[in-house]
Amino acid sequence: MIDYENLGRANHVLFDEYREAFNKVLESGWYILGNAVKQFENEFAQYNQSRFCAGVANGLDALILALKTFQFEKDDEVLVPSNTYIATILSILHNQLKPVLVEPDIRTYNIDPVKIQEKITPRTKAIMVVHLYGKSCEMDTIMSIANQYHLKVVEDCAQSHGATYKNIRTGNFGHFGAFSFYPTKNLGAIGDAGALTSNDPALHENILTLRNYGSQKKYYNEQIGFNSRLDELQAALLSVKLKRLDVLTEHKRKLAKHYQQELKDDFIKPHIHSDYYDVYHIYNIRHPKRDELKEYLLRHGIKTEIHYPVAPNRQKAMIGILDRQPTPIAQEIHDTTLSLPISYFHSEADIVSIIDIMNKF
Repeated sequence: MIDYENLGRANHVLFDEYREAFNKVLESGWYILGNAVKQFENEFAQYNQSRFCAGVANGLDALILALKTFQFEKDDEVLVPSNTYIATILSILHNQLKPVLVEPDIRTYNIDPVKIQEKITPRTKAIMVVHLYGKSCEMDTIMSIANQYHLKVVEDCAQSHGATYKNIRTGNFGHFGAFSFYPTKNLGAIGDAGALTSNDPALHENILTLRNYGSQKKYYNEQIGFNSRLDELQAALLSVKLKRLDVLTEHKRKLAKHYQQELKDDFIKPHIHSDYYDVYHIYNIRHPKRDELKEYLLRHGIKTEIHYPVAPNRQKAMIGILDRQPTPIAQEIHDTTLSLPISYFHSEADIVSIIDIMNKF
């Protein structure tokens, strides 16, 4: 059996360093907002070519806090891709804002810049882009539109650690880059964790306040804040893994290259272009008989996943909120997409075996 993901195997090479980092934090006696968090924030900001990084509890909180910073009015509109993971939309709703769905480019699965302008109204205040599957959005065009209409831009970078567009890393185009370090991400923690990158000192300082009960000085509260802090243990483990992130990414890119070159053209493969450095958090293909293909692969000992089986506007929780916004392009993606194994623990031989079985479908 070839697992889709196995975090024990994927992280095994780091276990000795993880134990050392764990013991260091344990023995320090300081578990919240200490030296390990500061160290990781500095390291990740440097890695991501950003001026600032603020660790938070998880990726959803990163998105919520980013929008909260702008103090929009209730029911102001935020443009968001129609095929994103639900967390992006939840962050908008938790800020009492209105999500407006914009269809993706069917080639890249990212928000289509051409369609953004069609959805802008006088109530539009922000664009929340999502660098889905590890591919950056077309950020020069998007930023041009945002500047023209004076819109804030939040980048959902949950799947794009290290990805670039025209040699600029995601999280550096908009006002904020919101990162998740959920365990399955390329830079994954051993639990929930997240961060916000920015290049604006005022925005960064506001996040540091909001994440910590609205306080910069203990017991003195300047804002109505949150308890959303990256803890010392996760920060220490992330610092360990960050050192290997480029090696991990290159391994995944090598596996993706096999899929790209050797899978037959019956499968719709990811769009490749020299403007993009893709990090393949997910390697997805599309096929009109997706469900049959998934069952076929499972019978042959290959586990796969679907990212994502249900479009946001079809979710039960979105009845009366998004269900009246038609999204035929997103629906086509959700009906046909399939994610193939591409973890750090997979070997090239594993991928060649998967390709051989798939090409017989």
